[in-house]
Amino acid sequence: MPNEALPTIDFSMLVLSLSQTALVHLGEAAEPDAPEGAPAKRNLPLARQTIDMLGMLQDKTKGNLTGSEERLIDQVLYDLRLRFVELSKEEKR
Repeated sequence: MPNEALPTIDFSMLVLSLSQTALVHLGEAAEPDAPEGAPAKRNLPLARQTIDMLGMLQDKTKGNLTGSEERLIDQVLYDLRLRFVELSKEEKR
């Protein structure tokens, strides 16, 4: 589909893309190329790295975001960090 328009690239799209990557590594979303019905794979070190990248992005853009961009990255990080902590505790049991 070469003539298909690509979505506009903006800050929100970057945050959501990294968020989706973190969810894949948390095992909460299927890998894009995985066959339908294949079990999700969990890789907590990669999930943490992606969450840390989002945290760094948040720090580096502080004071330069719109209100909606700031709320988006705050909410995404809160959600991902909570999921990460819960899954880390689960793996230690």
